[in-house]
Amino acid sequence: MPTVVMKDLLEAGVHFGHQTKRWNPKMKPYVYGARNGIYIIDLQKTLGLARDAADFVKKVAGEGKKVLFVGTKKQARDIVGQEAKRADQYAVTNRWLGGTLTNYSTIKASIDQLKKYNAMEESGELQALNKKHLARITKHREKLEKNLGGIKDMRKLPGALFIIDPSKEHTAVLEANRLGIPIISVVDTNCDPTGIDYVIPGNDDAIKAIRLFCALIADSCIEGHNKFQEKLRANEVKEDKEEESNAPVSRFEGHVDLISPDDAELALKAAEEEAALGTEGAAPVATAGAATAAPAAAKTAAAPAAKTAAPKAAAAKKPAPKKKA
Repeated sequence: MPTVVMKDLLEAGVHFGHQTKRWNPKMKPYVYGARNGIYIIDLQKTLGLARDAADFVKKVAGEGKKVLFVGTKKQARDIVGQEAKRADQYAVTNRWLGGTLTNYSTIKASIDQLKKYNAMEESGELQALNKKHLARITKHREKLEKNLGGIKDMRKLPGALFIIDPSKEHTAVLEANRLGIPIISVVDTNCDPTGIDYVIPGNDDAIKAIRLFCALIADSCIEGHNKFQEKLRANEVKEDKEEESNAPVSRFEGHVDLISPDDAELALKAAEEEAALGTEGAAPVATAGAATAAPAAAKTAAAPAAKTAAPKAAAAKKPAPKKKA
C-alpha cells in the first residue's frame, strides 16, 4: 500500500502555507500556527487525512472506476498529466471547459472531432489536403488535444476527482458537487475547503509537494485497479470450475438422445391407437357376457321346478287301485 511519512511531508515543504494576510478562516482547523508572517500547516492532520484519501481512492479504483486528475496551474499541469498517465486515469491539465461533466454531450462532440482528426492522420488523409486547409485543421486539432486529450477515452463519469488547488479549479468543484462526485483535493491556507469530501491540507504551490500527493493518489489508483483485476480473474476461475462440475459424466450425456424424435412420435401414436381400441371393445364384451349368463340363469332356475314336477307326473301315471266286490 502506498504510504507517506512525516519526513516526506517535511522534505516536500508541505507545511508551508500562504501569508497570514492571505488566508481563509475555514482552514483554521488545519493550521498549526504562524511563523514570519506565514501560516504553518499541521502536518499531523495532513498525514492522517492523506492516508484516508489514499484509502478512498484505492476503494474507488477497486470497484473498476476511474479518477479524474485536475491541475491546470503552471507548476502542476505537467506533474498531474504524467501521474495520471502512469496510473491510466483521466486528466485535465490545460483548461477546465465549462460543462466538462455537467454537459458532457457537448464535450463529447469535440472529442469525436479530435478522434476524427487523429484517424485522418493515421490514414494519410491530412497529407492529401492543401496547405491552407491542413494548417486550419492542425491548429484546431492541437487546441482540442490540449483541452481534451486527457479525457478523450472517458466514456462515463469518473468515480472521483483529484484536484490541485480548488480555488483555481472552482468550476470543476461546482460541477462535481452538482453531480455528487466525490472530490479529493490538496487545500492550501488560502482556499475554501467547502465542497471537498477529502481535504488534504498542504502546500499546493511547491512542485515537490504537488509531485508527492499526485504520486500518492496515482499509486493508490494502481493498487486498487490491480485488486479489481484480481477479483475479475478469480470470478472467471470460479465460473470455469462451476462449468466443469456441471459437465456430463459421459461424453454422450447431455447432447445425445437415445430415443429419436421420430421413434418417440411413433410410440406415442401407437399408445393412442391402443387406448382407442380398448374403449371400443369394452361394450361388446359386456353384451356377450350378458347373453351367456342368461341361459345359465334359466337352467339354474328350471332345475328345482323339474325336480318338483317329476313325482307329480309319476303319481298321475300310476293306475288307481280296483275296488273289491
